[in-house]
Amino acid sequence: MAQVLHQRAKTTHAIRKDIQRSSASVAELSRRYNLNPKTVRKWQRRSSVEDERMGPKQPSSTSLSDLEEAAAITFRRTTWLALDDCLFALQRFIPHLTRSSLHRLYVRHGISQLPRQTDEAMVDKPSFKHYPIGYLHMDICEIRTGEGKAYLFVAVDRTSKFVHARLNRQAQRKQAAEFLEDTLQQLPYRVHTVLTDNGSQFAKRPGTESYKPHRFDVVCHRHGIEHRLTRPFHPWTNGQVERMNRTIKEATVRSFHYATLGELSAHLKDYLWAYNSARPLRALKGKTPIGFILDRWQDDPERFHEDPAHYFPGPYT
Repeated sequence: MAQVLHQRAKTTHAIRKDIQRSSASVAELSRRYNLNPKTVRKWQRRSSVEDERMGPKQPSSTSLSDLEEAAAITFRRTTWLALDDCLFALQRFIPHLTRSSLHRLYVRHGISQLPRQTDEAMVDKPSFKHYPIGYLHMDICEIRTGEGKAYLFVAVDRTSKFVHARLNRQAQRKQAAEFLEDTLQQLPYRVHTVLTDNGSQFAKRPGTESYKPHRFDVVCHRHGIEHRLTRPFHPWTNGQVERMNRTIKEATVRSFHYATLGELSAHLKDYLWAYNSARPLRALKGKTPIGFILDRWQDDPERFHEDPAHYFPGPYT
């Protein structure tokens, strides 16, 4: 088996064993192996021939207290957020916390890498192309409670990452059009593009001929919105909202049981408020979605039809 030695080692395992077994003096062993006498005494005192770990025996942070370390470790193991997300959330309570000290803390406790199943789930990846605020991704997913099956309509802004969702008993054209109207009322800025899949709730089925326009397209035309459809069987289609669907499920139905649809709807409302107002995102450089919208209001007020402060009362940073 290969021996693992540090880069500047002058002895091997065989030499170390000879030093420990030999009854010769330190000076004689030093001349025999061309070693410093201190090195000979060190291996005579040891019972093992393996290199010991350098540094303190019980490593700890020099800038964080025991309570702050415990809080950071508990937060990581509870949420399994990415390093930058943990940093943004913890800095509100530990202002002197730095990214390097937090990373070293997680390395010491073996939690510097996220589990495989949550590695991609919790990381907010920025878009490859920058779009102006008002580009919505919309999708529908099936969800179940104690009362039976329901449908979750989800809309995500591509730029601000603001999320709006609503539960419905049915997922037809009427519900899709009503959800788009509801989403537009929740946003203080103008929406210019909506991206959906080719489902019958959002678009006409291929090959069908009808003189009557689709209800979803009617709402888009009324508000001057461009309706785009995803490319079928394409790997990168509507990934942002699909990722958000899984995130919502992991925070709700996969972690709790809901006897009624009302219980799920109440929890969903609280979760989305916390997500939009209290979760800093790496894709937004540490800002929350609502905080990003308020900053954009200061930089580009022409895209807004009303002051967003009236839409989002309460804390948003």
